[in-house]
Amino acid sequence: QVYLVESGGGLAQAGGSPRLSCAASGRTLSNYVVAWFRQAPGKEREFVAGIRWSGGPRYYVDSLKGRFTISGDNANNTVSLQMNSLKPEDTAVYYCAAQRRAAGREYRASEYDYWGQGTQVTVSS
Repeated sequence: QVYLVESGGGLAQAGGSPRLSCAASGRTLSNYVVAWFRQAPGKEREFVAGIRWSGGPRYYVDSLKGRFTISGDNANNTVSLQMNSLKPEDTAVYYCAAQRRAAGREYRASEYDYWGQGTQVTVSS
């Protein structure tokens, strides 16, 4: 079992650069992919970014590449999402998730076994 706890959400200004964190516990994350998803009201949950533990490749949705950066802290079992140049349309609940499936399955929410409770990010214009 992997337990995930997100932090760092809240109210942000458009153009701001908040950082979300996901603390993992329960078991080692070796060979896991840890990812961030987000879900805006009335929309489906969408993939934002992922990283294969540890030191592995990073994955991004094309629309956010260059604004959002995912990173992993192996010593603290933490994955962070640095968000830059925030826009009102980035408003969503952001979830951390983990899975240990083969490569090629990083982008679909249905492939993830473990989820955090989510953290709300609200961007004001």
